[in-house]
Amino acid sequence: IAAAAEAWARGAAALPKPWQPQKPVLPVEGMRNVLITSALPYVNNVPHLGNIIGCVLSADTFARYCRLRNWNTLYICGTDEYGTATETKAVEEGLTPQEICDKYNAIHADIYRWFNISFDYFGRTTTPCQTMIAQDIFQRLLARGFLLQDTVEQLRCEDCQKFLADRFVEGTCPFCSYEEARGDQCDKCGKLINAVELKNPQCKLCKGVPVVKPTQHLFLDLPKLEEQLEPWLEKSWATGDWTANARYITRSWIRDGLKPRCITRDLKWGTPVPLDGFRDKVFYVWFDAPIGYLSITANYTEQWERWWKNPQQ
Repeated sequence: IAAAAEAWARGAAALPKPWQPQKPVLPVEGMRNVLITSALPYVNNVPHLGNIIGCVLSADTFARYCRLRNWNTLYICGTDEYGTATETKAVEEGLTPQEICDKYNAIHADIYRWFNISFDYFGRTTTPCQTMIAQDIFQRLLARGFLLQDTVEQLRCEDCQKFLADRFVEGTCPFCSYEEARGDQCDKCGKLINAVELKNPQCKLCKGVPVVKPTQHLFLDLPKLEEQLEPWLEKSWATGDWTANARYITRSWIRDGLKPRCITRDLKWGTPVPLDGFRDKVFYVWFDAPIGYLSITANYTEQWERWWKNPQQ
């Protein structure tokens, strides 16, 4: 308080001159370099006040604070554009998934400009940089033996000639008998559902009755990482600012043992899987979307690795 009062008494003239970063903003040796990202908003809706407050406003406030402190600051964001929700919205509006993304990316960007959110760059995930970086990470996982192949039972619509993603299936909930349950969750009882468990399943696209068929998918071999992950978590819990809830959920996953997680989907709209036998599939959106933070930075500057692979600064 005494230091604040003394600085106030000296007046604005005594303040250091505002830092003017170069364009593009890159880490500077000897300075405090701060990279800020907002959670990427999904592209299939018009943002409302709740989205602004929950997604971008706190990061914007922090970015402005960092700049006032004369810290070298880069603030990025962009729309998350792949996945089934985009395909569903495209069917609703009679547009292609790309047209949906173009339409709603422009709406998002306009709204954030109207609110004067101080992004250094607002991008999107449907870019060549996203494909390049996501496929590179995939190839590294493959080369290091962190991927598995396995057969999965899925619902296939013979009329549409496609395996159905969870959101393209409706049916009766096997737990509470609600008749409009989705292929991933029941909105009445809240329980998670595997689409093949639905009673009286129906294709949302043509209203036909799908059949259960086997299909090959790729999985992250998470059990291989448990041995390395546990000591890292213990160290991170001791030194980091984890919430009680985050600790509890993470401990429960470790306690129950990590399971392989599927990272591919039988969809058209997504980053293509660059592996023979899987080239008709795309990456699952939750494998792909977090890579968007890297690819959006890469669309901002070719020197993106100076931000993302530079722990010393």
